[in-house]
Amino acid sequence: MNNGGKDDPCEFDCDDDRLLDAAREGSHSAFKRLVQCNQDQLFASMHRYLGSHADAEESVQEAFVRAFSRLETFNHESKFSTWLYRIAFNAANSQKRKHRPRVSLDESRHRDGTEVVDTREGSCGDKMLRDEEIELIHAALDGLSDDHRAILVLREFHDLAYEEIAKVLEITVGTVRSRLSRARGELRNAIGILRTQVRSHSDRATAPHGT
Repeated sequence: MNNGGKDDPCEFDCDDDRLLDAAREGSHSAFKRLVQCNQDQLFASMHRYLGSHADAEESVQEAFVRAFSRLETFNHESKFSTWLYRIAFNAANSQKRKHRPRVSLDESRHRDGTEVVDTREGSCGDKMLRDEEIELIHAALDGLSDDHRAILVLREFHDLAYEEIAKVLEITVGTVRSRLSRARGELRNAIGILRTQVRSHSDRATAPHGT
């Protein structure tokens, strides 16, 4: 497509503002680049929130479809990524109402999605401990309410500022602070309970049978 001498959107790296301007002017390559720049982090958020690879993929796809159809409504009051998160969480909540119960800790070991696993070199024992900790965290997240899981995903996994979280979830900054505090407490308690259950299961598995 002849762009009339304008910069090629593919050369914008991941400058959301420039890509957004180009997409609004009708550049499909600019919107494709916006998708490429944001899809991995958005998918990671949705996967942690929904606990399912398939549901996360569907929600991300729906989010980009909605975003494309609403490009003209974006008013720059927040970052494009923040606006996209809000659309994605709304899509995810619609997806959650359709199907799939939350998964248990044992099921999480075989869930159909990719986890963010530390791949640094280390002993097999170290990796097993890291993997077990990741499974505990995800299983604990699965047991939280949607509100608490969403706010933890945005803050603890993606380090969004309180103001950004407020815009994504459409709540006040004060509510972000109080909800995050409660969510962190619930997550700590859930992890503690799961650790106790895992330890008890391990003790029973290794105990001698009979005398």
